[in-house]
Amino acid sequence: MTKRVHKVEDIQSLTDEYISQFKEGYFSPLALMARLSEETGELAREINHYYGEKPKKHTENVKTVEEEVGDILFVLACFANSLDFQLSDAFQQSIEKFETRDKNRWTRKEEGE
Repeated sequence: MTKRVHKVEDIQSLTDEYISQFKEGYFSPLALMARLSEETGELAREINHYYGEKPKKHTENVKTVEEEVGDILFVLACFANSLDFQLSDAFQQSIEKFETRDKNRWTRKEEGE
């Protein structure tokens, strides 16, 4: 049984354990970008099926938004591992950017709302 992950570091570690079983190792950044685009398209398709105007055909496989987001996380972990950075560090940089650049962009909730 696969280990349960609780932190983004666990995601990267488990991904690396999986990939390191194979001689091919990580795909190139360009191939990973193509894979990420493919997975993003699959997520868009699921969103359209469940929340949009295009219901699934009865012959189509049942997938979930959660499954597609998981696939995207896997590809992002492959990116981070192959390019030697931590997803948590990348996220920290992004949230700091949002907290400074965008801190007054939207209307904040009042306390107690």
